Amino acid sequence: MPDDESDVVEQTYDPAEDDDATVGSANTMRERAGESRLKLWILLESNRLVATGVLAGAVFVVLLLVGVVLEPPFATSVASGDVLDSIFTTMASGTITGVTLVVTITQVVISQELGPFDDQRVRMSGTMDTREYVRELTGLDAAPADPSALMSSLVAAAAIEAGNVNEATSKIDDEDATEELAEFTDSLRQNADVVLDRLDGAQFGTFGLLSSALDFNYGRKVFEVDRLLARHNDAIGDETREALGDLRDALVMFGPAREHIKTLYFQWALTSLSQSVAYAAVPALLVSLSMVAFVDAATFPGAFVGIDSILWVTSLALALSLLPFLLLLSYVLRIATVSKRTLAIGPFVLRDSQR
Repeated sequence: MPDDESDVVEQTYDPAEDDDATVGSANTMRERAGESRLKLWILLESNRLVATGVLAGAVFVVLLLVGVVLEPPFATSVASGDVLDSIFTTMASGTITGVTLVVTITQVVISQELGPFDDQRVRMSGTMDTREYVRELTGLDAAPADPSALMSSLVAAAAIEAGNVNEATSKIDDEDATEELAEFTDSLRQNADVVLDRLDGAQFGTFGLLSSALDFNYGRKVFEVDRLLARHNDAIGDETREALGDLRDALVMFGPAREHIKTLYFQWALTSLSQSVAYAAVPALLVSLSMVAFVDAATFPGAFVGIDSILWVTSLALALSLLPFLLLLSYVLRIATVSKRTLAIGPFVLRDSQR
């Protein structure tokens, strides 16, 4: 605990005195994550229906193996009691509860779009003001209406401003300032080139658009601009200082634009989730009710490849009955992962890999 105000001042971070900062920091989400490519692909990049199918297949295999290994044999347990009735009655109830939950989520998403006329007018006014600012910032005749084109225009504007900074840097006599600014602008333009390639043709409603936007590490770049301005304030001229200010404006605008795209994607994804769960709930319920009403130990006698037929049927039926829950799980994993990686807007570093 500091004893007086002077101790507080001494402990305050001064970017102008930071000799250990690295301007060429990691840019893409994969580089910043510090986690395996496979894990990120499963959580984020893979198709949600494919991910659900893989989860269902894993459930089927695990249940089958457990049924084979444990004693007494599953067929004996089914023959001696009401195992199937208990299991699938619970599954049917769970499916109905899950669908109700998803319908509630959909209502919450839809409610955000509802409101009186004056609220809608305020939303429209804010949108048009922002589009005008983007038009002035990018120098385009009109701000793009397509989400991928809008994000591309902001990334391209940042790359252009970085080029202006690089050009102005050539007129600086200070070697340290010239080297750091050149390294920073080179890193930014390389990152921008990668993101622009990924954004080209990306369609809204797919995760590819949001994933591309997440690969532009704008928050760290805003911090770097502020740090470089403070560190080399005496060495750089007015031209370089103005160019860095314009670059900062472009980077700062990218933040709320990305958050807006993320919000729209979450609404789209949750609506798609509701539809998918509703579609999957019908066959899941039919399977569960059929197992309760029509299946017992005598329905599927014998064995297939050494495993009781009733165990094959029950494992498959359970995997199918879990489809609504597995769909919900696959979507929530992606949304939660994206939310965790974009908790802060602006130049905040929350991950140890970026400190």
